[in-house]
Amino acid sequence: MSLWRWILLLVFVAALAAFGWHWVAADPGYVLVRLHGWRVQTTVVAAVVILLLAWAALVAAWRLLRWPFGALSRRHRRLSRKRLADGLVALMEGRHGDAERDLNRASRLGALRGVALLASAEAASRRGEHGRGLEILAEASQAAPQAARVLRARMLRRDGKAGEAVALLAPDADKAALPPGGWRELALSALAVGDTRRALAALDPLQKSGALGMRGYAGLEARVLVAAIEAAPDGAALNTLWSQLPKSQRRATAAIDAYARRAAGFGLVLPAMDELESALRREWSPELVEAYGVLAGGDLDARLRRAEGWFDLHPNDPALLLALGRICVRSKLWGKARQYLERALALEPCSGAWEALGDAHAGQGDASQAQRCYRNALAMARGETVRPAFSDKAGVIDTSAIAVEERDEHGVPRLRG
Repeated sequence: MSLWRWILLLVFVAALAAFGWHWVAADPGYVLVRLHGWRVQTTVVAAVVILLLAWAALVAAWRLLRWPFGALSRRHRRLSRKRLADGLVALMEGRHGDAERDLNRASRLGALRGVALLASAEAASRRGEHGRGLEILAEASQAAPQAARVLRARMLRRDGKAGEAVALLAPDADKAALPPGGWRELALSALAVGDTRRALAALDPLQKSGALGMRGYAGLEARVLVAAIEAAPDGAALNTLWSQLPKSQRRATAAIDAYARRAAGFGLVLPAMDELESALRREWSPELVEAYGVLAGGDLDARLRRAEGWFDLHPNDPALLLALGRICVRSKLWGKARQYLERALALEPCSGAWEALGDAHAGQGDASQAQRCYRNALAMARGETVRPAFSDKAGVIDTSAIAVEERDEHGVPRLRG
């Protein structure tokens, strides 16, 4: 409000007060009170002032009488808040016994009862006293029923009773009335009992809530999708499931990997290859390249040509080198397989490359080198030291990065390793 408006408002109030005083002064009124021979007479203005003063005195006296009780109540609230804070800190520090004691004391204050009992139940559960935790949750459900239900499901799942957790959350899930934590617990519990249908149904509301964050949701989504794909009993069911998934889920790397491997297991090699190749055209992924080299069947010559085309763009990718080596081993191109696999091992050793190199040596009839490669594969899988198995014929392996020239949209060259 500007200065001029304030000035106008003050002028208006002053004029109104002057008019009111003039009106009251002209006739202040008359009040007569007579009681048991007592007579009190005054003006209306004075009577109103006396009543206001009497009311103020009564309020002050009432507050003065209540002060001792209020002081006790304030002290109780202060101690309860302090116990709640101490209990939560103890819970985070792993002092679960201290946490349960402080939180139970804090629950005596009505305003803190729900949150204190929930945290106390969590402390009891972490101590391994699941029965006591469930008893505390029965009390907490009166103050925070939804949160208590979610926490009860989590405790049941931790205790190996995932089926009971699913049964507990299913009614609210059918009505779409679960909070984000409930959807997460439903997905995890359903995965534990193999109910992939419910786990898949929990993904959409979880994604919309945004409660898990991008990384947390992506991890849970990958677990659910892989479990659902691996649970498909045959190729027809697998293709039906795949076609019903949203486009965003069909583009998840873990889902494509799982689908390709499962489809190839059912003999659907061409659909598996199509999904892998389409995904790699959209975005390069070492995980999918490895799956491309692992899958058996199909036209090996066409797969080798496609993979060698990728090699021109990604010559320093160990996963691609491993895939090329495996395809060459299946095609019985032993010399070419060794070249790819030895370079892959020089860039990034892994047990899979050692195993494939052993297959290449075995195909050439070099049993001693093959056995050494297999031993190295086993040792690397165990985290033990490996022994180089390159033969004298291989010569010195070139492990330097190969530079690939690329040009941007303006035609300016750029190097990519």
